[in-house]
Amino acid sequence: MDRTTCSSSCIKLYLCSNPEDSVVERRALRENVFPKLRENCRHTLGLDLRVIDPFESSDPSRWPDENTRWKLITECRESSAGPFLLVLIGHQYGTASLPAQVEVSEYQLLLQESQQAGVSTQELERVYQRDENSIPPCYCLRTLHTCCPQQAEFKEREEIQTKAKEEELRNMIQTTVSRCVQKGLMTPARAQSYYRSALDADLRFALENRPDSDIIRRCLVYIHKVINAKGQKLVRSKNLLQLEVPTLELGSTPSDKQLLSELCDNFLPGLVTSSQLLVYTIATECDRRHGYTTARRRGYSESLCQQVYSDLLGLIDSVKVFDTSEDIQLGDALTREQAEQEELCNIMSRFYDINRPEAEKVRAFVEQSHLQCPLVVTGGPCTGKTVLLAHCAQQIKSWLPDCDPVVINYFCNLSINLSPKHLLSSLCHQIAARYKSRSSSEQNTSDLEDSSCDQNSNFLTSNLNPHHKATIKEDVSDQDLGTTPCLDLYGIIKPDICLSELKEQLSSFLSLMPSTKQPLVLILVGLDRIENNFGLEIIKSLPMPAPPSIRFIFSVSSIRTQILQALNQQRGPSSCMPECSEEESGYIHVHLGPVDRKECSKMLASLLKSSGRRVTSGQQALVNQALASCCLTIYARLLRQHTALWHSDSDVIESSLPDGVHSSISAMLDHLEQKHGHSIVARALSYLTLSRTGLTEAELADLLSSDDVVPSENTQHSHSSADQVLQTDVERLLLDLGEFLGRRTVGGSKVLFWVSRHFKLVAARKYFGSPELKRDIHSTMVDYFSGRCSYSNDQPLLVKQKSCTNNENTKVETSSDSQPFIFTSGQVNLRKVVELPFHLQEINKWEELEHGLLLSLGFHEAMVQAGLLRDLVAMLESEQGSYHYCFLKERAILASVFKSCACLLQSSPLQLPTLMEMSLVPYLEVFPALKRYVRAIREDRKERGSGLGVVLCPAPSSVPSVQCLKCDVETKGVSVTGAVGTECGVVVEVTDDGAAWVWKGSGCDVVKLSLRSEQKDVKFAGVKSSGQFVLLSTLCNKFFLWDVAGPQMILQVKDTLTTESGTQLTNKLEGFVTRQKKMFMWWEDETFVCVLDVSSDTLMHFQCQGSVTCLVCSSDGAHMYCGQEEGTVSIFDTMNGSLLGTWSNSNNNAVTSIIPHEDELELACVDKTGKVTLWELVAKFEQPRLVKEIRIGGESCDILNTDNSEGHNTLLVCHSHQVTLWDTCDWELWDQFLAPQGKAFTQALLSQEGHLFLALLDDCPFVLVWRVSTGDCLLSLETNRQPHSLLKTASDVICVADDGCLTVWDSAMIEAAGSLPKMSFGVEEVAAEGTGDCFYTTDGSEVVWRWRLKTRLPHAYFLHDGPVEKLCLSPDDVHLVTLSGGEVYTWQTETGQNILRIRGSRATDILITPNGLFGVSISDRYLSRVWKLLHGSIVCSINLYLSDAKVSPENTFLIGLRHGDLLAASLWTGSISKRFSCVMSSEPVVAFSTLSEHPDFVVVLAASGAVYTWKVAEETVYSHFQLPHTFPCQPQDFQMSSDGSYALLSAENEAINLLDLCQVRLCSIKAEGPITKACLDKTGSYVAYISHPRSQQKGCVCSLHARPVLTVVCLADGERMGSVCLCKNPSTLVVCKRQFVLVGFEDGSVGVYSICDVMINGEESFGRRRNAKGQVKQCPFDVAPFSWSPLDTPNVKWP
Repeated sequence: MDRTTCSSSCIKLYLCSNPEDSVVERRALRENVFPKLRENCRHTLGLDLRVIDPFESSDPSRWPDENTRWKLITECRESSAGPFLLVLIGHQYGTASLPAQVEVSEYQLLLQESQQAGVSTQELERVYQRDENSIPPCYCLRTLHTCCPQQAEFKEREEIQTKAKEEELRNMIQTTVSRCVQKGLMTPARAQSYYRSALDADLRFALENRPDSDIIRRCLVYIHKVINAKGQKLVRSKNLLQLEVPTLELGSTPSDKQLLSELCDNFLPGLVTSSQLLVYTIATECDRRHGYTTARRRGYSESLCQQVYSDLLGLIDSVKVFDTSEDIQLGDALTREQAEQEELCNIMSRFYDINRPEAEKVRAFVEQSHLQCPLVVTGGPCTGKTVLLAHCAQQIKSWLPDCDPVVINYFCNLSINLSPKHLLSSLCHQIAARYKSRSSSEQNTSDLEDSSCDQNSNFLTSNLNPHHKATIKEDVSDQDLGTTPCLDLYGIIKPDICLSELKEQLSSFLSLMPSTKQPLVLILVGLDRIENNFGLEIIKSLPMPAPPSIRFIFSVSSIRTQILQALNQQRGPSSCMPECSEEESGYIHVHLGPVDRKECSKMLASLLKSSGRRVTSGQQALVNQALASCCLTIYARLLRQHTALWHSDSDVIESSLPDGVHSSISAMLDHLEQKHGHSIVARALSYLTLSRTGLTEAELADLLSSDDVVPSENTQHSHSSADQVLQTDVERLLLDLGEFLGRRTVGGSKVLFWVSRHFKLVAARKYFGSPELKRDIHSTMVDYFSGRCSYSNDQPLLVKQKSCTNNENTKVETSSDSQPFIFTSGQVNLRKVVELPFHLQEINKWEELEHGLLLSLGFHEAMVQAGLLRDLVAMLESEQGSYHYCFLKERAILASVFKSCACLLQSSPLQLPTLMEMSLVPYLEVFPALKRYVRAIREDRKERGSGLGVVLCPAPSSVPSVQCLKCDVETKGVSVTGAVGTECGVVVEVTDDGAAWVWKGSGCDVVKLSLRSEQKDVKFAGVKSSGQFVLLSTLCNKFFLWDVAGPQMILQVKDTLTTESGTQLTNKLEGFVTRQKKMFMWWEDETFVCVLDVSSDTLMHFQCQGSVTCLVCSSDGAHMYCGQEEGTVSIFDTMNGSLLGTWSNSNNNAVTSIIPHEDELELACVDKTGKVTLWELVAKFEQPRLVKEIRIGGESCDILNTDNSEGHNTLLVCHSHQVTLWDTCDWELWDQFLAPQGKAFTQALLSQEGHLFLALLDDCPFVLVWRVSTGDCLLSLETNRQPHSLLKTASDVICVADDGCLTVWDSAMIEAAGSLPKMSFGVEEVAAEGTGDCFYTTDGSEVVWRWRLKTRLPHAYFLHDGPVEKLCLSPDDVHLVTLSGGEVYTWQTETGQNILRIRGSRATDILITPNGLFGVSISDRYLSRVWKLLHGSIVCSINLYLSDAKVSPENTFLIGLRHGDLLAASLWTGSISKRFSCVMSSEPVVAFSTLSEHPDFVVVLAASGAVYTWKVAEETVYSHFQLPHTFPCQPQDFQMSSDGSYALLSAENEAINLLDLCQVRLCSIKAEGPITKACLDKTGSYVAYISHPRSQQKGCVCSLHARPVLTVVCLADGERMGSVCLCKNPSTLVVCKRQFVLVGFEDGSVGVYSICDVMINGEESFGRRRNAKGQVKQCPFDVAPFSWSPLDTPNVKWP
């Protein structure tokens, strides 16, 4: 295995040392090195670090034996992502351990030789016991530590006695071994194992006979040789590092010095030479009098810590970690899941130990190509369905040698996200990806990336530092999936995709991709284990019968019959194998039962043999008896755990083996509790079982070490009050759990998981049966993954908490260095992202979930960068816990923004902060809770020191919806016939299939309305609403009343359709009004009104003269006003039923709306043509008096709807050709708005505040929004469907589409977006003040706007009598000069006074001198004039026209181009006094630039690319260099910094070409697409440009990918400071002095962006709603800038 690239997520180090000689050094490393190293690994590499020190405990009884230590070494070697061995060798060799096992022959040899030597063997025979269960049979060492807790006072004495006996026995064995070597009875090599210490034995096991790949850069050895350690005088050679040690003699017992010397001087140097082992040797010479003192040891420890940290850091940094976030691509999370599923298949197939005959049935099914029905493997629990199908999946290719099958397996029972949407997306992605790779290999294409999709902005120069490394990551687009059509991977993972769309996509993939050469075998394991019966949805999503060349294989538990029934219902005409299926079955059935007992017995024997164990013949009978009762493979594996503990003298009886799987698991856990302690086992299994995805080994160790419960109980078990749970304790427990605790990859980390779900069941029953225990476990994991609890005992917690107070009364998230969302390296902390939300939900910590995650920028960034955007949107939109959430709408807005930006975020996740800031800033006053979110974006940008911040957000063209809701998939093909909204915000819609659908407000889905079981067949025909009531009519002329604010009860209204004459009505219900517990109903073409008193269930009928068309009631319900055909209005007393009066309009048109003004005793009637008639109600029984009758001029047509806003005294009347607004206070026509040409209105509504109105147009999928005051169409709200109707609730605007989908917008957001200012036309010119506080814009109209950045609003309007052509701002920002209609205007910027209006200039351009005293008007056909800025008097005239003219910095010359020469005209005389010509080359000057910091010089560019410097005063010319012909230069783009350091030469061919004059080099900045505008910062620090990037997704129609992008690049190093996706087309680009970038747009809006988040007046300001005293300011619609008018007539006239 190539260890330079490793997919492991942990560095696991085994610390090999002599426990007696390294206590101080190991403690120093634990305290000073390992915590810091772990922190570095986590944050820079995303790796964890674990150090396994077998001798960490101060209690020797807790030290692992040699066999366990070697298992630990093996585990570290195999699972570490980098180095795995750290060795500390001191000046003491260490004590040899008694051999744990001695083979029978060798034991008898030792026994015999000892007895012949006359040595007593009584202790040897007592300590060692024969074990026939071992392979080969051997004598095993009994446990020497026998001290019990109740004998603690004798512990120290017993330990001394035990050590003495152990030392005596060791000496005896070593002496006997030496004698055997002398006699030739034992080889010297074998004898060495009896002499070696734990250090020597472990080191040789780790390094001896290992391949170089296990040693090179994976092991570190530190040898510390101490001279005069005990103060004695040593004989030394000249080299102090070499001590004079006697050589080993054959047959003699070697001393510790000899063994240490052989290890350090022979064994290790040999590995240095052969395998490049890293060995560091240091010698410490001590004073002969004092020896190796504590101070010297401390000094060595400190130097050792520094060296170890440096060396390990170097080894770890050299590891190339497999990083799934390195190339963030479309479908990244699904790609990870595909690899995880393939890994699961490999893991589960390893458990296939017995050949099952059912596998042949699966093979027969796969080999028969004509079968189109699925194969279903059924069986009871633990029968091995998963293992069987995992094995078959790996055999299918060998079963089909004549083709290249694509095998896709999905383990539903082991998956994390089991929603139907996710599972179908994963299947679609796997199918597309697998066939894509096959297609690619056939075409022999090594690089499938589209070269045109390079999105990197590289800074390329001819002389740049060769070590410069670009830090901007390329955005890799989705790649062409071969030649297969319709592979829309983005469509698979887009957040708003519905289940029906995924089904269609899957069906399309299945029909297009598989072929006879490349058939598809789809294996779904554990469909019945998906919660909420989602397995049925998956079955329904698959095409049945299967298309050709496709095989479906499922596994289902025998007791879950719903899946099988669903398969029967979907059966097709395909044929099945008769021997495997019933005649009427829609699937092929393979039943999996218990295996043969003999096969199980063979499997158990094989498993025992692999671990060096067996059972005796007597014990075999009990094993056979147990297998006969439960012949399952998992039971056999559990028996292996029990029988491996047996010895030949074990008292084994029938009850020694538990019956069944669960009992065996429980017994196994009981044994682990006895061995490791109940507490550590209980907590470890609880953590593993209750985690969402499993835990990494490091996480489990951290949790156990920080658990308050574990150390206290474990202390009693270990008889040590000082120790707690150590890394070695956790490792030993994991080793004992063995194969039942597998290791799989989840999100790039290796996690522990139960290979059988039955371990979870037993652990749940055994360890956390009560809700309190379960909650405690979840709470601990919440604290851990949120970073609030410490790491393990070798890792102190490093926490930095950031908090700030804000006046939004929202909690501020706490960030911890131990568990950040994104590590310093840029890797996502997927463990936190996946686990923390799950545990918060489990313990109902909704507030922390909402504040800490759902509204957290860090969490959002992590989710998006991890490719989990759909999961993030699902969490934000989830209804779970909605009653506990405070910010449902804020979450809905965030979800909506994510969905609208999904395509761009999938390919460019790092754009998230900028996109979110752009999207949220306009609405921060509406939702103050989002200010914290935006503030986090800006603080993060400030910490990074790069990025573009939004100072002034351009007026948006649309508003993100709060929710976009789709009805059930069953509604496909149906249309909405009616929809209503209530004052409570509930929406009810009726479709043409007779169904009714209900939406109850924010956070809810659209659900189907259901009646009682006896009324389930009722078909609805219509719906009406009034107040909080909804009235549903049915096709059978029944009515159902629903009080949406009351209990969930729908009452049937009886006898309303029977008239007084007894006839039954069949007409359509026309209207419905409720008032004071009375319900008023009227029908189409009927002349009566039915009034039902709901409280008393009494019914009254009111007869009118004509057909009732509209109805209103008084506020107290005492009077009813009925509008009728022929223009008649009737008033009734509802208390006694009497008619109070009747009158008619003059034109006899039907009355469509009645608006009573009870306070003023007035009644307004609107007829069907829109005419308004105002009546005065004189007295109760008198005829009303006509007050006013108003007709609307122009085309006459019927009105479509009306909307009356009583609070704003406004009535909206909608016609097909126009919308009319009335002032209902004075009943005057306010305004009229015509429909766009070729379009017609279908409905219009006033906004909540009345400043806007919203309208629907025919054949238009948008909701258009007009501003009432200006008549401008400001917004277009996207619905993506043909709207049916608009509804308005107290806080929302809802668009009901024809197909029943609802799109919901927040009314306040629409008002906020509509209030943002923008000019009437596209912005043509922008000028900024030097302070950056204000700037000015023109749009070609008569108005110049002055904006203030502090308020983000226009401060004043400068009015002109004609269109403004040019503007110029004085350097001191005091005066503004504008050119309009050939006249020059001079304004004072602060007061707005027009001090000069000059006629007769005939100018085409205007300039102001740098000193601000003079103005220059330039004319291309007449005289150009220099004049005094304050008085307008002419100083001089210039006869020649100079193009691209500029005033010299010293206020002396006007410099410009004339016929290829560069001329300088005196500002005092007007004469041409200086001239620059390329006389020698006869080439024209094409561009030039003055330098304000070098006022005497002008940089000149000739047509050939020659660059000159011209000193104007002396007319001295310096020739610098010649630009290469291959380097393009465009004169119109030429710009220079004020100090002359940089020049912008051109912006074409998707690159900006620069000239660095300081270092005399050419630079090129590569852009993402064609550059439309570029601007060089005058200070020479930055260059800003706007480009139109190429679509990053093939076939992408995403509007964001087509939008222009503003990018700022730092010229010093070529780094991209940031980029912003602009929401509309730009028209101007300016970079001002304070590092603001100003962008004017074609729609008249303006955006201001800051480089590195420059603050305004030292602070951030979000809004404008409150002043300094906290008082609420006036509505933004009512805020009017100052309007400053010009002089009535010119006060200066030039000849």
